[in-house]
Amino acid sequence: MKKLLTFAAVAAVCGSALAAIAQDIEEEEMDDDFTVAEEAAPRKTVAAWPAFFALSELPATPDLVGLRLTIPYSTKQENVTGFDIGLWGRAQYFEGLQVNILRNDVKDELTGFQIGLYNSAAQADMLGAQVGLWNEAGTLRGVQGGLVNIVGTMDGFQVGLINRAEELYGFQVGIINVIRDAELRFCPIVNVGF
Repeated sequence: MKKLLTFAAVAAVCGSALAAIAQDIEEEEMDDDFTVAEEAAPRKTVAAWPAFFALSELPATPDLVGLRLTIPYSTKQENVTGFDIGLWGRAQYFEGLQVNILRNDVKDELTGFQIGLYNSAAQADMLGAQVGLWNEAGTLRGVQGGLVNIVGTMDGFQVGLINRAEELYGFQVGIINVIRDAELRFCPIVNVGF
């Protein structure tokens, strides 16, 4: 148990440091540009450091860097960087590893991994992987592995019993493979989109 807590603390500190470095690089790039593009929904940045250990709805901060224990659930933190572990976790923006038994849910942007029974980034842009019984994503660059995999636009591959994509640049491996925007829309075992 001590090793697990030590690992979590080290990972939280490393995640925080990486987030700070990424923010510094982003600020330098913005200084180099003469025009700044407007974002539809700007991210709030209230608490970037130190690392937090959250439990359920506490702390009620929009940003969380570190470890969030979602027992039984957590929806207050909009921007989460680090680890999200528990039963049901939800965030607006997420960077890191979400391991919630029942559901992982990210609304706008996800960079990292989701592991659980039901993984959802249905309206989000995602870079990473989803592993679970039911996986869904809006736009995904990466991997989906589970019984049912559903995606809008994907660069990567899906492995599961049922795989469905609107647009796919990659492979599907499973019993039922559907790519709606392809010459061959349905193909069992292996389907390829390009």
